[in-house]
Amino acid sequence: MSESMRMWVEISFNVIYLIVVWWLVALMALRMDAVAPDDRPTAKRILWAFALLALGDTGHVGFRVLAYALGGLEATPLVLGMPVSLVGLGALATAVTVTFFYVLVLDAWRVRFHKHYGWFEYLLLAAAVARLVVMALPQNAWASVVPPQPWSTIRNLPLMLLGLGAAALILRDARAAHDRTFFWIGVMILVSYACYAPVIFFVQQNPMIGMLMIPKTMAYVAIAVIAYRGIWRAAPTSQRRRPAMAV
Repeated sequence: MSESMRMWVEISFNVIYLIVVWWLVALMALRMDAVAPDDRPTAKRILWAFALLALGDTGHVGFRVLAYALGGLEATPLVLGMPVSLVGLGALATAVTVTFFYVLVLDAWRVRFHKHYGWFEYLLLAAAVARLVVMALPQNAWASVVPPQPWSTIRNLPLMLLGLGAAALILRDARAAHDRTFFWIGVMILVSYACYAPVIFFVQQNPMIGMLMIPKTMAYVAIAVIAYRGIWRAAPTSQRRRPAMAV
């Protein structure tokens, strides 16, 4: 694929993705009254998770589209007299919001299955805090178009622990409760990381690996669609099998 074609594929996908994800967030917000009362705590966390994801990705992919319009990903327009890397600023924005996305997903697991946080769950929350601390260090070089190693790996390892840990909890309890909605949410989280891991480790050697971010992003859209269909458009709670209340 030529560089020009890759650019247009990315731009087209980014624009369509932002329209779709914000549309799903709007549907979730507007139809909250249709959610069964027992499902509303879960629905609220899912809504906030995707609102944050959409906000961060508006900066991430939106700024990439703007950078292309200004001449390329290295574009650094002046803001208040200071040069700003659009790609770097967008990457930082989505790095922060995706961290809180998984914190909210973890809490959605807690309220969905009536669980309590234990040592493992607190470890996952500590990973989120550690990631935010690491991201504040100057070695991350957020102005770079391609994230530098080893800092790309260092700042993403806590996110992988958080996301994969949340997926493991979701899959474990969804299988036990025969909860198809959350089972497939857990599967899609694993799919997203299967696409994201090669980007983290190898994009510096082969920039084309960055195209895996497209199926990774589609996995997030799939999570939103699955959640919407399973919670906002589901049958009344009394007609579904739900996990027993934890003691």
